[in-house]
Amino acid sequence: MSRVRRGFKARRRRNRLLKLAKGFHFDRRTKVRQAATTICRALYFSYVGRKRLKREMRSTWIIRINAGARLLGSSYSKMMCAMKKNNCLINRKMLAEIAATDFNAFQAINTSLK
Repeated sequence: MSRVRRGFKARRRRNRLLKLAKGFHFDRRTKVRQAATTICRALYFSYVGRKRLKREMRSTWIIRINAGARLLGSSYSKMMCAMKKNNCLINRKMLAEIAATDFNAFQAINTSLK
């Protein structure tokens, strides 16, 4: 019986891990075991970071809306309460963008709520 050379699958698995470890420092880039643990941590933190980004963006929108509302003599909570009562369907992201770029439109929205 002829000899079977092995190792293709294992090498492919190791190379896949090392390709993901590109950009890491020292042994984390070259040694498979350390690369695997570092990649596992990195993937976990990227998952957590995607959730955290959503939270931070929402808080940024609220800060911008509040700053615009305070310039008009109101507050964020009063403005959002008036928007809900008047069934205004502008979300926080768009409202914050309007407050940051076109303050006259933001002022018109605020005066239409009263």
